[in-house]
Amino acid sequence: MEKRTFETERLILRPWDESDAEELYIYAKDPAVGPICGWQTHTSVDQSREVIRTILSEPETYAVVLKETGKPVGSIGLMLGGRSNAKLPENEAEIGFWIGVPYQGRGLIPEAVRRLLRYAFEELKVETVWCGHFDGNEKSRRVQEKCGFTYVRTLENVDWPPLGTTVTEHISKLTKAEWKKTQK
Repeated sequence: MEKRTFETERLILRPWDESDAEELYIYAKDPAVGPICGWQTHTSVDQSREVIRTILSEPETYAVVLKETGKPVGSIGLMLGGRSNAKLPENEAEIGFWIGVPYQGRGLIPEAVRRLLRYAFEELKVETVWCGHFDGNEKSRRVQEKCGFTYVRTLENVDWPPLGTTVTEHISKLTKAEWKKTQK
């Protein structure tokens, strides 16, 4: 399946390329980004390149690229059905995202999330999109609220192998019907 590219007012969402490794490393080496999102801080450009090859090359995973620079500053992706962490039904998806610290608080991730939600609901025919955030990740919680997600439940003591620890995860969701109400 060929990967799509999406455009918003300030962003291009496009597939990651191995040539993005240096830009990825700039943001992924920051300890304020990875661990709060569930992954280890990157320690080298080579590690970032390997992450592009093995993780960021997954279907429906996109680099968040600033139009003004043409460079990636974050990532966003949909994990459909069984590809999700929660092993969802095929007509549901999980969305995940992060953005480099210098670009946080500018409304870029909500802009990217809204574009992928439209794609999920209109083109992929998803009925519900789920999203989670770890305790302490208030920025992610705010993005979810801005994009119409509603809190569902909290999971405590969740084993999280990428970090070698347990986490508390707060889960929210947005249904297609709820999303449609915001599109008028």
